[in-house]
Amino acid sequence: MIAPRPFASVPPAAERAAPPVGEEEFAALMAPLGPFGAPPRLALAVSGGADSMALALLAARWAEARCGTVFAVIVDHGLRPESAAEAALAGARLAGCGIAARVIRLAGLAPGPGLSARARVARYAALVAAAAAGGAAHLLLGHHAGDQAETLLMRALAASGPAGLAGMAGWSLAAGGEIALLRPLLTVAPARLRASVHAAGLEWVEDPSNADPRTLRARLRPLAAMPARSAGLAAAAAARSKARAARDTAIAAALAARAALFPEGYALLAPGAIAPDALAALVRMIGGRPYPPPRRALAGLAALLRPATLAGVRFLPAGRHGTGRFQGGFLLVREPAALAPPVPARPGAVWDGRFRLGAIPVVPAAASFGALGPVGRRHFPAARHLPAAVLPSLPALRLAERLIVPHLLWPEAAVAAQYPVFFTPLAAAVEGN
Repeated sequence: MIAPRPFASVPPAAERAAPPVGEEEFAALMAPLGPFGAPPRLALAVSGGADSMALALLAARWAEARCGTVFAVIVDHGLRPESAAEAALAGARLAGCGIAARVIRLAGLAPGPGLSARARVARYAALVAAAAAGGAAHLLLGHHAGDQAETLLMRALAASGPAGLAGMAGWSLAAGGEIALLRPLLTVAPARLRASVHAAGLEWVEDPSNADPRTLRARLRPLAAMPARSAGLAAAAAARSKARAARDTAIAAALAARAALFPEGYALLAPGAIAPDALAALVRMIGGRPYPPPRRALAGLAALLRPATLAGVRFLPAGRHGTGRFQGGFLLVREPAALAPPVPARPGAVWDGRFRLGAIPVVPAAASFGALGPVGRRHFPAARHLPAAVLPSLPALRLAERLIVPHLLWPEAAVAAQYPVFFTPLAAAVEGN
């Protein structure tokens, strides 16, 4: 087990020279990320490392000055034998500072390909769920200037486009759109965060995986830590971030003018050419994909809409559903063959990257949440307003011998209302590390 680093030890020279982050400075970093409501309530993602411990201290002081509250969420991946003890230690240290903390143990992360990516997605899902359960609308993350520089180098090596090279965003919405992810420390050097923890007389745990040379991020860290390079990357990211915001605004405007999105998980698109970026965003939402489809395949379809299948989405003539501005337009529906398999029916469960279960009653252990599948319209009178191609892709709950289709109020409105299902465009890829 890696022993927690004692604050009484002599800090490295960079940390001795670095000034701690002050309360006024942190308040200035938080200001553009609001509004926060009165009183504010914040959830804090804490790993037990120096960066997240500094974030917890700064955020707790910020909230207290505004009569607000914070609570920390510590996610234990269970990927190392000592991780449970480290998570408990981080919780105890926070409690000593008057910061409430909850430890969440992840299960089901089997070794194998893509483990780090799977663990990251599971961690974000657990953090967001805990933030919502705790009554917070904002989840603070401890990513700093060093993390931003490393991310930019990794994305450059992966030949990311302009959006990727804008780096991590200071403000973004988590999957489902209920929780805002905030990164107030993206411009702060990691040495200053460690200095802040030293100044508070606290300890932290160093995760050995952060220095594992088998990971690309660890190999790039010395390069990203060069002051001149880090500053240049940060400036470039800021410029691209502004460009990304302008692009997102243009996409939203194009979709507002040309498309209609329905809670059953399909869309109507008006006839005529559409900007490729706007069509990519729409395809990602209907397909539940984290990334856009290949640009070459998308460009031709954006210039001339026609029947096609792209990235799990079918383009079909709108027919009788194409009224008004959508006359002669197209339906975008989920491709049945690409639908995800069912998942266990639990509160907050996400199926097919598109639908999320709300707060539901206790259900049998074997209950599942998945596609309705091939059905006859005659069985569902409430489905007459829907395109036939949408029915197989509707979410349904199977509880023992009972079938519940909330969007069709089946078997009856009172029952379906107990099992709310929300169309949640999960198009934004999980950022950060």
